[in-house]
Amino acid sequence: MKNLITPQQLSDQLGDKDLVLLDASQDGKAAGLATIYPDLMIGGARFFDIKNTFSDTSSGLPNTFPSATHFENECQKLGINKNSKIVVYDNIGLFSSPRAWWMFKAMGHNNVKVLNGGLPAWLKEGFETVSKNHNATFQKGDFKAHFDPKKIKSMEEVLENITSKKEIVVDARGKQRFDGTVDEPRPGMKSGHIPHAVNIPFKDLLIEGKLKPEEDLETIFNDVLPQGQNLIFSCGSGITACIVHLAASEIMEAPMSVYDGSWSEWGKSENPIVKS
Repeated sequence: MKNLITPQQLSDQLGDKDLVLLDASQDGKAAGLATIYPDLMIGGARFFDIKNTFSDTSSGLPNTFPSATHFENECQKLGINKNSKIVVYDNIGLFSSPRAWWMFKAMGHNNVKVLNGGLPAWLKEGFETVSKNHNATFQKGDFKAHFDPKKIKSMEEVLENITSKKEIVVDARGKQRFDGTVDEPRPGMKSGHIPHAVNIPFKDLLIEGKLKPEEDLETIFNDVLPQGQNLIFSCGSGITACIVHLAASEIMEAPMSVYDGSWSEWGKSENPIVKS
């Protein structure tokens, strides 16, 4: 898989001076998932704090994409360089790490992969871990951000797309949330989905915390998506949309982007909403 790396492959590369291993885990429980390894990390990993450091915390929305300047500065603080070979993982399996993968892609750094199965897969294969340490400091890197605005969609662009239908919105939330038959977990959010969106729940793409084989992914995507369409990925807060984006990137070639505000923004707006 072109965007993924196995635990064995990562272990074989740990001596590479250009390798930067990023722990993109998030604390607590989300989407019904929680880690059983909250205090462990892979040796040498650097903490990529999506929620507090690699987000625009002034936006009023969770996990909002930061400015290119902010992203660049924070990457440099982590010792990331222009020539770094980045591998990201999380302690659930595949949950928040695809968000970090997508952020680097959007910032023009394509040498980035996701550890398939994350920390649980690493441990299952018998590789060692260390106690979590988020206080390490690093020699400043020379990372440069080259932001590609086509990788992110705003609410206004998604709203315009309802009429133009140039792109298909792919919603990564569970079917009941997509259909609007259950309440949203965030207070004050309406239930339902964006008009004309299709539903590919991120959990349908995973098995034991790893992406399913490509043939299974192709079946899932082909069942709901026409070939050759531009895709916009959405979810609750911009995290699990990136899991579906990662899966799609493994099996198809098409312009892809993420609606960064996702349902956290749309669900409290006056924009049209559909219930199934």
